[in-house]
Amino acid sequence: MTSHVPNEARVIPLRPQAARPEVRPAASPVPPERRPPTVREPLWRDLVGDVLRRERLDQERTLKEVAEAARISMPYLSEVERGRKEASSEVLAAAAGALGLGLGDLLARAQGELLRLTSRHTGAGAGRGTSGARFDGMCLAA
Repeated sequence: MTSHVPNEARVIPLRPQAARPEVRPAASPVPPERRPPTVREPLWRDLVGDVLRRERLDQERTLKEVAEAARISMPYLSEVERGRKEASSEVLAAAAGALGLGLGDLLARAQGELLRLTSRHTGAGAGRGTSGARFDGMCLAA
């Protein structure tokens, strides 16, 4: 009893294929001042990691020294500094504290860096009112 099984695989598409793409009427061109920035905004974890690394290097301390003082692993602190890990507020507070900074100091420096970088790419000033908000502050949500 031998059965011949063809050497073919059945492919099941994961996404249904559209019969024809939808044709949309041509929209009026968007004025340059209303276009979204073409440059990607930096990630918060990259900004915080840059601030931590810059402060550690300014203090001429090694990764090992700061990690031991913060009581976190050296590989994890390295990942945080490189923006590869999204650290918890407890880890950030410990790393900042090991560098003689408060958590607020660390976050304020990261916010300043974010404002500096985004204002450079959008052409707006880094002062108040660039976002259209009534106040210039920082909001973090968990």
